[in-house]
Amino acid sequence: MALHYNLSKVYELSDNDQDFVNDVLTLFVTEVPEDIAQIKEGIKKKDHKHAYAYAHKIKPTLDLLGLNVAFEEILQIEAWTKVEGKKKDIIDTFKSVKKQVEDAIKEINKDFTLS
Repeated sequence: MALHYNLSKVYELSDNDQDFVNDVLTLFVTEVPEDIAQIKEGIKKKDHKHAYAYAHKIKPTLDLLGLNVAFEEILQIEAWTKVEGKKKDIIDTFKSVKKQVEDAIKEINKDFTLS
């Protein structure tokens, strides 16, 4: 039962094509954790452009999978990169996004058999 994600947009986009849905989910569980790690690296090194690039990359996926709070928080991370904010100002927001992605991935792995 999807508590940490919502596939309604994915099903709508795909006309209920389960193979397409599985492909989207597979990309999410395999690529987004690495993208999250890259955002963390950008924040850690105060490389705002690097953090922005990866935040921007995952933004549509968060929206597509109904991770609404994480989507709003990734917008905050993007805004932080543009003003080149202090690291301490964005750490909690980043941790929240990371946790929501991790929770969604755990749940997706329970709910679906992905290859």
